[in-house]
Amino acid sequence: MSSLPLVSAIEKAFSARQTLIESLHGEKTNAYRLFNGSTENHPGLTVDRYGELLLIQTFHAPLEADERIAIENYYASALPGLITVYNDRSQSNSRIANPLQGQEQAEAEKQRQFSELGLNYLVQGRHSGQDPWLFLDMRAGRRRILQEAAGKSVLNLFAYTCGIGVAAAKAGATHVVNVDFAESNLNVGKENARLNDLPIRMRFVQSDAFAAMRQFAGIGQASMVRGKRMPAFPKLEAKRFDLVFLDPPRYAKSAFGVVDIVNDYAALMKLALACTHEGGTLICCNNAAQLSREIWGDQLLRCAKKAGRTVREIEWIQPESDFPSHDGQPPLKIALLRV
Repeated sequence: MSSLPLVSAIEKAFSARQTLIESLHGEKTNAYRLFNGSTENHPGLTVDRYGELLLIQTFHAPLEADERIAIENYYASALPGLITVYNDRSQSNSRIANPLQGQEQAEAEKQRQFSELGLNYLVQGRHSGQDPWLFLDMRAGRRRILQEAAGKSVLNLFAYTCGIGVAAAKAGATHVVNVDFAESNLNVGKENARLNDLPIRMRFVQSDAFAAMRQFAGIGQASMVRGKRMPAFPKLEAKRFDLVFLDPPRYAKSAFGVVDIVNDYAALMKLALACTHEGGTLICCNNAAQLSREIWGDQLLRCAKKAGRTVREIEWIQPESDFPSHDGQPPLKIALLRV
């Protein structure tokens, strides 16, 4: 297959982003999506810049050798000096099935620093997980947190590497709690915090989100359920927050509950609402492409009503223009609710 149509597509995408890139650089941001294949005529291919790292990823099929060379050559000319890492994620165990050699492996596993909206974060082309350490489409959410968090207590659920928490602390939040099940994610979050001159010390809680939310909500988490001992979990005092950020994965199952953002988002939202002060703000995220904004928005409103909470205002936060959408329905949906 000729690489010419692909080069034409990435060139068109780069040209379309020039105004955005110039604006982002003015905001001390050097991380953005350069090519979003699902909406730019090459589904299954993404190209992201994280500072000096150029991260190429494939999700449906690996690149042909000439395609990879063509992409690397194009960006070597358009953005000289970047280090390229290619991750083929089209098969299971892709890190094993797609080994790198020598210097290429060393470059892929090197920790690097990049900037977004004046904040510093770590990235590593390859690590023990699959996804990059910061999701670039969530820039819109982190931007909004910088505007919202001053003077507020913040609960960051499914915190991953704590980008939302770092933004909240930098914005002047009085108290920030990051909750994630994976110690490795929180360790990166702690490093992200150290990279920035934050006015407060954030709290990092390694816990299943259901167990944490039940305790913060004052419901409590039992150690025994239906005669079975639950896995160990940290004991937390009841506390409500001014601002709660809920960004769950698509699906996860544990002894404490099932995360299913397509079929049962309400199970999470009900508990998140119970952790949110009356008059506070709950920001909900959903990355399931097959679920429309209208259908999901209706689910959120019905859940709040059933929980006895009034939604005074709902606002949709759109991903920024390096994540273009054909129909105004980007996969990532972010709903800000005043409750």
